[in-house]
Amino acid sequence: MSVSAEVFGKFNIEKEYKPPVYPKDAETTEAIKNRMSSNFMFATLNPKDRKAILDAIVPMTFKQGDVVIKEGEDGDNFYLVELGRLTCSKRLDPNDAEDTFLKEYVPGESFGELALLYNAPRAATIVCKSETCQLWSLERLTFNTIIKKAVQ
Repeated sequence: MSVSAEVFGKFNIEKEYKPPVYPKDAETTEAIKNRMSSNFMFATLNPKDRKAILDAIVPMTFKQGDVVIKEGEDGDNFYLVELGRLTCSKRLDPNDAEDTFLKEYVPGESFGELALLYNAPRAATIVCKSETCQLWSLERLTFNTIIKKAVQ
């Protein structure tokens, strides 16, 4: 398996991208900022890019048992946990009957960036384990346009 990323140059010119804006009140914006502060990817952003991320991130709610990310699928979003617990598991051996538990995600943690950063399939499955999970979601194009450039 190989990993590739889009290359821009003479024959593939990068177009200007304007991220979406989803209005939020001051309290919500501050809550997202607090969640973002513990993540290394957001620490490298300048104030303009940080605001663009705050504007573009949207809330998503999942119920217990919902699959947020499925191993092997294309990555479409980056997630930041606001509320709830999620489990991360992976099929380590194709002959295994069940996935192997790897980690539990809790508020303040994030996931989904690897598939976006490396243009690779999802490496694991993540499932909502609490009654509900509230996540902040950032879609691929905004993530790649702002965050990927900042961490390269």
